[in-house]
Amino acid sequence: MFEKVDQKVSFPDQEKQLMARWKEEKTFQQSLDLRAGKPRFVFYEGPPTANGKPATHHILARAFKDLFPRYKTMKGFYVERKAGWDTHGLPVEIEIEKKLGISGKFEIENEIGVERFNELSRASVYEYVSDWVAFSERMGFWLDYDNAYWTLTPDYIQSVWWALSEMWKQGLVYKGFRVAPYCPRCATPLSSHELAQGYKDNVPDPSVYVRFRLKKDPKTAILAWTTTPWTLPGNVALAVKNDVDYIKVKDGDEGFLILAESRLEVLTESPVVVERMKGRDLVGLEYEPLYPYSIPSEGKAHYVVDADFVSTEEGTGVVHTSALYGVDDLRLCQEKGIPFKHTVGLDGKFLPYVEKFAGLHVKEADPVIIDDLEARGLLYKSETILHTYPFCWRCSTPLIYYALDSWYVRTTERKAELLANNAATNWVPAHIKTGRMGDWLENNVDWAISRSRYWGTPLPFWVCESCEEQRCVSSSEELGLKEDTDLHRPFIDTVTLPCATCGGVMKRVPEVLDTWFDSGSMPFAQRGYPRHGEKEFKETFPADFISEAMDQTRGWFYSLLAISTLLFKQNAYRNVICLGLVVDPKGRKASKSRGNVMDPNFLFDNFGADAVRWFYYTSTQVGENYRTSPEALRETVQQFFIPLWNCYSFFVTYARLDSFDPAQPAVPVAKRHVLDRWLLSKLSALVGGVSSGLDGYDANEPARRIQRFVDDLSNWYIRRSRRRFWKSQSDSDKLAAYQTLYEALRTVSQLMAPFTPFISDAIYRNLSNEESVHLSDFPAPLPYHDPQVESDMARARQAVEAGLSARDAARLKVRQPLASIALPGEALPEDIAAIVREELNVKALVFGAPEVKLDTEITEDLKLEGLAREVVRAIQDRRKKLGLNVEDRIDTRYEADGMLLRAIQRHGDYIKSETLSVTLEHGRAEDFKGEQLMIEGEQIWIGLKRK
Repeated sequence: MFEKVDQKVSFPDQEKQLMARWKEEKTFQQSLDLRAGKPRFVFYEGPPTANGKPATHHILARAFKDLFPRYKTMKGFYVERKAGWDTHGLPVEIEIEKKLGISGKFEIENEIGVERFNELSRASVYEYVSDWVAFSERMGFWLDYDNAYWTLTPDYIQSVWWALSEMWKQGLVYKGFRVAPYCPRCATPLSSHELAQGYKDNVPDPSVYVRFRLKKDPKTAILAWTTTPWTLPGNVALAVKNDVDYIKVKDGDEGFLILAESRLEVLTESPVVVERMKGRDLVGLEYEPLYPYSIPSEGKAHYVVDADFVSTEEGTGVVHTSALYGVDDLRLCQEKGIPFKHTVGLDGKFLPYVEKFAGLHVKEADPVIIDDLEARGLLYKSETILHTYPFCWRCSTPLIYYALDSWYVRTTERKAELLANNAATNWVPAHIKTGRMGDWLENNVDWAISRSRYWGTPLPFWVCESCEEQRCVSSSEELGLKEDTDLHRPFIDTVTLPCATCGGVMKRVPEVLDTWFDSGSMPFAQRGYPRHGEKEFKETFPADFISEAMDQTRGWFYSLLAISTLLFKQNAYRNVICLGLVVDPKGRKASKSRGNVMDPNFLFDNFGADAVRWFYYTSTQVGENYRTSPEALRETVQQFFIPLWNCYSFFVTYARLDSFDPAQPAVPVAKRHVLDRWLLSKLSALVGGVSSGLDGYDANEPARRIQRFVDDLSNWYIRRSRRRFWKSQSDSDKLAAYQTLYEALRTVSQLMAPFTPFISDAIYRNLSNEESVHLSDFPAPLPYHDPQVESDMARARQAVEAGLSARDAARLKVRQPLASIALPGEALPEDIAAIVREELNVKALVFGAPEVKLDTEITEDLKLEGLAREVVRAIQDRRKKLGLNVEDRIDTRYEADGMLLRAIQRHGDYIKSETLSVTLEHGRAEDFKGEQLMIEGEQIWIGLKRK
């Protein structure tokens, strides 16, 4: 019944064979068809962008995303696995710019043209689709690519437009002039959740302290601090806090400085205080502008104002304010009516009228400005600090804060609902709910949804050129376009509408949508809802499960939550697993510059996809980072997969020899050997533990339980039961051993199927003679739980461990029998005590002793028995050297004298049974392959011949 098992299996080769078999048998489709019409378990696939090849870190999320749909399918649910592709946004555009050798919007618009640029962008997102599909199939991640959703289709875009139109109707969409994180290379603002993905630590930046001289008292200066010298040409005010204590101190021989009393530590000399005052006493003081560029033609600027955001935790307690380059700065200047204008353009360079620094990029200008201030006696001191700074999450350009018109969704208006829906969601790990995600939501800001770019979902906002009336459309039909019309730029830019208010012409605003809005709309947009797909959407919303890495907390996880809360008043997902990052053994993120990027195909081809998946399930607690390396994966194979395969190979080898038939009537469990009853009880607990763990979206502990069970199976059950399989007579004890091991291996293969789809299928198919394990039901709870046997066996194993430690301390080999050992604790049942005696190789156990104590007296009888065991080991080693199969019977000859001869003569039957020797005779023979050995100081020749 069972096919022969190759002990030296290549797991990668076996996986490729199974992939071909799955494809031929359409196993994935069969698994779907088998559960059609059953209750749904809803999984959402977070869409990757296919304009680059998949990498090792993509294995991690896909391993978890595959695990739970497989498990729920085996539990009887219908689990649709609809693939998806994220096709828009900066990631795509930047790659096209690189390929074309261009950079920035000017070159896109004037050298390439928007139409050609978007054509190339569209083509690029299809470029690596086949690589992603092959990658997913190679790692055993089953997805329906034939019915995948694409965020670039007219169908998808119209659903996104509908979402925006619903928010528009609720008054949640508005255009505002606000300071936002801005990438000068990409020339577009970023949302707060995009900002969160680009921070870098230990970034060097200037730290400067600047004198702002009072107009009425030029010898006195207010001392302010900044880490962005480039904003100083745009300075329009200084902010203090009314109730803070400030002091005036000497600055050199004739000058004076004003700063917060609690910030005296920033001074370069011991302070000489000449006056004390409150912040409110400084309000209204005018100072000389550092530069003429921010002097208004109308209105008042360059004076001290009060502000609640001023801090005395750093700096001088005085905040330099340039309205257009800080969120608080702009709000303050608007409240106080202080006029302002940009000194820096959208390209991040100083405008022409800022003559001293015209054309310089802001970061290039920093040292030039510092030198200029120093030359004019306005620089008090300059330092370099290391701090955390935001970079563009796609092009790695340092971001600046920049005021500009942008479109927003008023998420802050629904903050309470966002928090409530997040609180109702099951997060794994749990601390993310109130920690990383909860903190993010508590500090929620309105979502900046517009991007001044090209390849993206066009904003569906039309504005009248005459009366500025605004309109949001929700479909192609509203525009008089066909359903399948391409809605991208530049074509959509030519579509105009008549203004219902004044009859004028309405034109679309030029911006495109934040690509995170695309991906966050996938629950309904993948169905084309609401224009069609209503039934499918309602059946598949919200998702039961999603999973991605930690960086998606403020990315896809947030966009799903925000959009669904605003549209449907609930979260888009019930359960979410938030994974750590894949790093190298030193804890560093993978990058080409570091040379620590691992090719996923290298890992698959050398260790197998199952091994990589298993490493991610077992090595690290969910939420922590995964220190991934070939060495770690090699260890995974050696410590888990090889022992498992050896257990399976052992069973099949002897089952084939004895023609074991699983269909034979089962030996009642109560009548089986205590080792069988122990293993079945452990198996029963394992099934329950794995099921309950996976039901709670815990992958770690179920996988580790399986690993511990396999260790028990290999190092205790099989090792203690070998003689039951070896013996020639086929009695009920041997049948019980076969039935027990068969059930354990078959059940383990089913428990492992969601985790490691390849090896589990290989084992299951051979053991069951059925179709794929992935078409079977997940094991139901087993009626074998016997806590007393488990408790007694645990005590026995502890006793064995203590006894072996005592032997080791006494330098006595386990092969040397001893008369007795005294052990603490109560006596064990005889059937279990017998196992302890065999393990420790003692004749008697004495319980109730205060501590472990060996009887170390070795009589002649004990010595001879020990030598017989040494002879057994020597014969077994010889068998291995000759490449004999475990079932091969042999004739054995030996030549020895002294104690060794007496040992063999006295214990010949034992030696024969242990080594499968049909004969054991004294004297050499030419046709026996032998070798001369030394055992316990005595010479012996041993020769073997296959029977």
